[in-house]
Amino acid sequence: MLINRRHTLGLFGAAAGSLILPRGLRAQGQRREITIAVQKITNNNTLDVWNEQSNVGERVFFPNMWEGLILRDWMGNQGPMPGLATEWKRLDDKTLELKLRQGVRFHNGDELTAEDVVFSFSDERLFAGTEPAGGKTIYAENFKPQSAKELPANIPGIARRMWPALRGVEAVDKYTVRFHNATPDVTLEGRLYAHGSQIANKRAWDEAGSYAEWAAKPVTTGPYMVEEFRPDVSLTLVAFDDYWGGRPPLQRIRFVEVPEVASRVNGLLSGEYDFACDLPPDQISTVTAAPGLEVQSSTIWNHRITVFNKQNEFLADPLVRRAFTHAIDRKAIVDALWGGQTVIPAGLQFESFKTSDMFVEGWSVPEYNPDLARDLLKQAGYKGDAIPYRLLNNYYTNQTPTAQILVEMWKQVGLNVEIQMKENWAQIHDPEGVKGVRDWSASNTINDPITPLVVQFGPNGEAQQKRDFWNDEVNQLSSVMETSTNRADRKKAITRLLEITEREDPAYTVLHQNAVFTGMKSDLNWKAAPAFAMDFRSSNWNV
Repeated sequence: MLINRRHTLGLFGAAAGSLILPRGLRAQGQRREITIAVQKITNNNTLDVWNEQSNVGERVFFPNMWEGLILRDWMGNQGPMPGLATEWKRLDDKTLELKLRQGVRFHNGDELTAEDVVFSFSDERLFAGTEPAGGKTIYAENFKPQSAKELPANIPGIARRMWPALRGVEAVDKYTVRFHNATPDVTLEGRLYAHGSQIANKRAWDEAGSYAEWAAKPVTTGPYMVEEFRPDVSLTLVAFDDYWGGRPPLQRIRFVEVPEVASRVNGLLSGEYDFACDLPPDQISTVTAAPGLEVQSSTIWNHRITVFNKQNEFLADPLVRRAFTHAIDRKAIVDALWGGQTVIPAGLQFESFKTSDMFVEGWSVPEYNPDLARDLLKQAGYKGDAIPYRLLNNYYTNQTPTAQILVEMWKQVGLNVEIQMKENWAQIHDPEGVKGVRDWSASNTINDPITPLVVQFGPNGEAQQKRDFWNDEVNQLSSVMETSTNRADRKKAITRLLEITEREDPAYTVLHQNAVFTGMKSDLNWKAAPAFAMDFRSSNWNV
């Protein structure tokens, strides 16, 4: 039975009951092993939360492997909850103090202490000597590792994307730490449960022969630890029985990379896989018609977008980019490809922003207006020159059919967009050749408008670091969002940011809110979160 969008807090109707295991396993008290088919395990072939900032990384990392001082409530409202820290308090608008949970063990047996937290936010681990000041873009080419142990060149810029003004972390005592920011920041708590701010074991880092060796098997505190990682093939996690949150319910979790949707579905139908992720809606009936299978679904805190590259000679004109945004019939895409099971959001915003009065009411995506799009192209003097569309083959659910529909919609107003199929993200971002438009998604990870708009399109957002987009006023307003403690000023800044990035100087255009559809064996009695993450802790198994 398909579960609809109202179940966005993961409250799905899987019947509670005892887990049915083969008689031999019950007699021996052995735990179940499961296999999960995913379209991709990681994009960068590492298990480093800073290097792998992706939707697919979220699925394999959280909450089973990596953990932070503050955890995200994956099965609930996605807000903060105690994790490796039991409590925290503001000392002032630049300083946050946290008490560590005592008795937490890393996978190598070490106890978590303040030393590990200090290391996890150090120059050696993240910042590489970059200054704690926002508003300045950090480019990967400015960092050239001199040894195999040094950070990959992209990590310092990613670290300053999430922590633009962190001056450092102080170990007050063995179980107390203080985060010192160079500027005021109302989002410090949120940054601690966002993707990247999880804690690594210092000794394991020190003992690793190289960054690549460490990143293939990082030592963390989660309920499952890395047993084997075969890039582009599989990732196997095994239970960590000394987990502070209790004995994990599964013995092993095996993620296998199965790029083709049909192969994931067939594997689920045959019993080869226990779960098949990222199913398109048109496959739901096939799965649910099979005995013993079900599909769980939810809209999630993630929007599908397309991104413009301003270096393109035609897209340099904002009138042409505006034409792109007005040529899209988003409702037709939602109805045709998603069966109406997702929504068109109010631009790059999330409903959760309303809890802090940071939602810009009355805002919407650009209207579908083909006549306006044609007029804008006429004003720009565009003559039908080819604009490339670098595309991956269904990295995102329904990515290829969505792209084909978009190209046809753009063609109807006179835009000549040519799809260029690519194999991976490195090819998508390759600075060689001509760029045009590309696909992306944008997530709310802090429950504040800095994510995703500032984090993805501000000074150290990937869009600017990859030289797709730049705008001086956007950078100035981003600094307001990152440093102001005045809600009215921040609300004014985010309103203006939306006006610039979605209307005046478009950086992107929002297509729809994302949704996930996960096929699974019904007897597993497991609930899907309203996220890419898959929770296999004891509280969410056999529920």
